[in-house]
Amino acid sequence: MTRVFIVASSPFARGGLENLLASRGITVIGSSPNLELLAEQILDAEPGAVLVDASGDHSESVLNAVISSDFVAETALIVLLDHAPPGWVVDALRAGVRAILPARVSADQLAAALEAAIAGLFIVHPAELSSMLPAASPASSRVAELAEPLTPREREVLQMLASGLANKEIAAKLSISDHTAKFHVASILGKLGASSRTEAVAVGIRRGLVLL
Repeated sequence: MTRVFIVASSPFARGGLENLLASRGITVIGSSPNLELLAEQILDAEPGAVLVDASGDHSESVLNAVISSDFVAETALIVLLDHAPPGWVVDALRAGVRAILPARVSADQLAAALEAAIAGLFIVHPAELSSMLPAASPASSRVAELAEPLTPREREVLQMLASGLANKEIAAKLSISDHTAKFHVASILGKLGASSRTEAVAVGIRRGLVLL
């Protein structure tokens, strides 16, 4: 049986969370208006998790209290919030907070997060991930352009390299000398920054220069 202690400044919030958890068969063993009073009430309760409502007008002070609380390292602590200050999510996870969820989380999501947190997992709602992950720059979202692009002939030779043809076979197919074929291959390796024919083909595939 999942046993949860609720911390919420508003009695209406405490009642709403208790009803929400009860709808999923989760037992609420007590509640407190703040983390300071929790220390006195939780001694004999032995909850599986502590659910903290950090939404509302005093959210920032509640969030700061969460990180500095001794219960973070000792209990599966789940925080509900409207919006986290910059850097808070990372600091909270480092401090030991097990789950960070939006205040309007569904009953099913909350029940699943509680079970996972009690099992030792860390849960972050997708809405908060953007504060943890740097935005991709336009340059990093696509493959960088070559300093010197391949000529149409070199792209043709690269395609033949991908087919496993040797220099002599390439020369025969293109009606060019072996020396010219070798020159094209060397130029392709240089432009792609490859040290071998195999690597050149691999780079060509990643850049969309080789049709598979």
